[in-house]
Amino acid sequence: MTDKPRLAAGLCLVLAFLAGLLSGQDKVREKDLPDRHQEWLKLTRIFILPAERDVFLSLPNEQDRDIFIEAFWKQRDPTPGTPQNEYKDEMEARFKYVNEYFRRGTVREGWMTDMGRVYMTLGAPRSIERWEGTRGLYPTQAWFYYGDPAKGLPANFAMVFFQRGGGEFKLYNPVSDGPGSLLIETYGVDMTDYEGLYKKIRDMAPTLASVVLSPIPSQIPYGYAPSPQSALILAKIFDSPKTNINPAYATHFLNYKGIVSTEYLTNFVESSTIVRILRDPILGMDFLHFAISPRKASIDYYQPKDQYYCNFRLSVSLRRGDAVVFQYSRDYPFYFPPDRVENVQANGIAVQDLFPVAEGKFALSILLQNTVGKEFSLLERTIEVPAADGPAALADPIVGYGLKDAAGASGVPFKVLGREILTDPRDTLGLSDDLAFAVGVIRLPRELWAEGTIEIAAAGAAAEGKTVPVQTIKLTELPYARSLTFTGKVAARGLVPDYYDLLVTLRSGKGEAVGQAKASFVLSPATAVPHPVTVVKALPAANNHLYYYGLAIQYDKIGDRGRAEAVLEKAHTLRPDYLEGVVQFAEFLVRAGKPDRALELAEELAGAERFRFDQCLIKGQALKEKGDFAAAIQALLEGNKIYNSDTRLLNALGFCFYKTGQKQHALDALDASLRLDPGQKDTAELRVRVEKELK
Repeated sequence: MTDKPRLAAGLCLVLAFLAGLLSGQDKVREKDLPDRHQEWLKLTRIFILPAERDVFLSLPNEQDRDIFIEAFWKQRDPTPGTPQNEYKDEMEARFKYVNEYFRRGTVREGWMTDMGRVYMTLGAPRSIERWEGTRGLYPTQAWFYYGDPAKGLPANFAMVFFQRGGGEFKLYNPVSDGPGSLLIETYGVDMTDYEGLYKKIRDMAPTLASVVLSPIPSQIPYGYAPSPQSALILAKIFDSPKTNINPAYATHFLNYKGIVSTEYLTNFVESSTIVRILRDPILGMDFLHFAISPRKASIDYYQPKDQYYCNFRLSVSLRRGDAVVFQYSRDYPFYFPPDRVENVQANGIAVQDLFPVAEGKFALSILLQNTVGKEFSLLERTIEVPAADGPAALADPIVGYGLKDAAGASGVPFKVLGREILTDPRDTLGLSDDLAFAVGVIRLPRELWAEGTIEIAAAGAAAEGKTVPVQTIKLTELPYARSLTFTGKVAARGLVPDYYDLLVTLRSGKGEAVGQAKASFVLSPATAVPHPVTVVKALPAANNHLYYYGLAIQYDKIGDRGRAEAVLEKAHTLRPDYLEGVVQFAEFLVRAGKPDRALELAEELAGAERFRFDQCLIKGQALKEKGDFAAAIQALLEGNKIYNSDTRLLNALGFCFYKTGQKQHALDALDASLRLDPGQKDTAELRVRVEKELK
């Protein structure tokens, strides 16, 4: 078999990413899991999120579950840079303790008891008081804790347990149980007289009385009646181990298993992202600009050059429904000297890129992998590129911390008319920054341009609806275009630190609001805010034709062949010597039922040794479409001498042999194709028909 040539497929990028989400997963029953996995679910019962549990039970085998468990603990590791996971060690120690000490006097395992549940949630109390021989009271304990306000907990609180009739201690709830439940003798006692009950208990056990009306010591509700706030406090306490844990890693584990290699799956890193769609007035197409900045990025040292580095792999997928419309991958190696390590680690890294997008609504998936540390981050978003026709509207504005000249560059993310918006995916500015912005208007009628204005203002969260004017521009100050974008900046120091919306309003000549858009940002009280180091690969202007070929792929995939052909024609006119594009265009024309034009393009491949196979295949397919089966066979056989394992060629050859009555040759070609790919339904059906006619 001869070596297979490189077959052109459009953009000179490796198409390697398919974000096909797994759905309809069957869950295994917990009792059917191996003992060690059942035990792990018991251990984590208190603090596992519902989404994490669902994913774990949806995994099909023990190996995947073991990998998931590793990822689960990593998400909770307080010191991820060290070999020890203190959180995991602590929870395992608590689990062992509760099963040893709280199983006494009950048939249930210790982790299932109320005391076990509280201990698993909060750990050892700072102090315990017991009233297990106090006359008139059921055996009672109060566990006192310091709370974490960051998790919505009181600074100090108590968890009270009582025991009625032997057995295990039950968690006391001031609302559902009430102080009277702690009293042994209640004959003649008014159970609704909370003040009387409180005083009665206070006489027996003053410290206990301080926590029978509320978990917060000495908090006396109005009228001494236990407040529903107590139930809310208890709920927050039991939810506290689940705060600050994003279950996205779990769903990504399930969705990207098989796409992201195993060693990455345990290292999901959350990220900050920006996604914007901008119209390029020169190229006449819409581009999706994006930045993704992982919350952390591992680095390594390259000794031969005394450099540190990260190595990012970016994989982009654009889908409509289940169909992949466009995809590409790029590598971003990033090297820097030792004196920049502290800066890079403190500021973070943002990988930026852009690509052309077709009109319509799509699901965007961007996977960013750092080979150092085997980490991955994800950006998933639904995007919509507006139609060319319709009323005037504003695009979502871009907010950044500065502008810089990019007049000599092409293919730069967040570039508008020769100026690049310096973006920070965390949307945070310092007082020394500029508030930079880009504002776009689409489908602008000339009459609105002649009289309209754009107003830009900043609305702070603390300003109670008041806005600060930033800029007002008459549209006639800009050259007319159906879609136009302009940039501007003001000193951020002119605003007070706050959470802001940048509000953009398009007004008619009569002052009516025709369109509105906004973007959020944070102005920090700090003078200087660290911004991530940007890693980008700009595409030279000489390669702009690649954008058209990428856009054509999308229109072809969504079935808009008219636009696909127009874009391909433009790309070919721009760079007629780009032979990979010639192949893409010609193959499209064959599928579109335009064989004559495809044959014309095939002649442009003459003399290019690398494309001899492509030329033969295109000629053969085009002649087949024209019904010139004998000439098609000649071209296809010539191509088969170059490479004899292409199913497209073998299928076309088999069909042409069949049409010319050479049925045994047709059967041989179809059999060869099916050996390469047995799943070809149409080819299999044709083979059955040919075999029947041979008999």
